[in-house]
Amino acid sequence: MRQRRGDRQMELVKGRKISGGTAEGPVLATHDPLSFFGGIDPQTGIVVEKGHELEGVSIKDKVLVFPHGKGSTVGSYALYRMKKEGTSPKAIINLECEPIVAVGAIISNIPAIDRLEQDPLHFLKTGMKVKVDADNASLQVLD
Repeated sequence: MRQRRGDRQMELVKGRKISGGTAEGPVLATHDPLSFFGGIDPQTGIVVEKGHELEGVSIKDKVLVFPHGKGSTVGSYALYRMKKEGTSPKAIINLECEPIVAVGAIISNIPAIDRLEQDPLHFLKTGMKVKVDADNASLQVLD
């Protein structure tokens, strides 16, 4: 669905709400699953997992797009720690959000959605600006 705001058209894509709230920011997308425990340095927000597509890149203040989480249930608390440290993503978009990421997003008050009408890894590219409205289970591409 397309909406107009001024002279700009915005793509509106519906999904499923995982954790409520809204956030706007640049996309950081990866085709690799992420582990918040051991895969990301909670003090810096930098992906430290060797060989990961985002190795050396910070997830801080990004709309993080990835297929699903992986690893230990401690990942939920690692995401919570990142929120407290100020190094967490602004929002999370998954193909399929599993319990570790869902719990982490919920306890950290990070907007999260999944099961979008379109595969987000096909139309969202790193650097694009988007708005996640998890309360309405929607995503708007702003540019």
